[in-house]
Amino acid sequence: MNVHYQPVAQRANHRCEYCKAPELVFNFPFEVEHIVPVCLNGSDELSNLALACRSCNLRKGMRISFKDSQTGEDVRFFHPRKDQWHVHFQVNIDSAYVQGVTNIGKVTVDALKMNAEAQVKARKLWVQLGLFP
Repeated sequence: MNVHYQPVAQRANHRCEYCKAPELVFNFPFEVEHIVPVCLNGSDELSNLALACRSCNLRKGMRISFKDSQTGEDVRFFHPRKDQWHVHFQVNIDSAYVQGVTNIGKVTVDALKMNAEAQVKARKLWVQLGLFP
């Protein structure tokens, strides 16, 4: 396990800092990921680490931005230490879809495929269980 897991997980309230998935429903701890990857000069400082579910971490990979499907511009991803989640995202509780409300939110939702069928099905269950949002 990552040596920084405990402080990162506690700070994140044991939720993925990108999609807000509750760690409680998984049978293993979430991953500590570099917001800015080491290969792009990111550090191992706590300010550059985030708790991420496997899905978000794999899809984010070593990227920090993604092309906006509307404008074609490269837009940076949501940054859990610098941005507030509720500013960039909304959740429709009935459909369980996460909607990006800013360009940052939109590209993050698109790149991380936050509304993939499996994520939406899981999110609906989490809502029913009172674990989301």
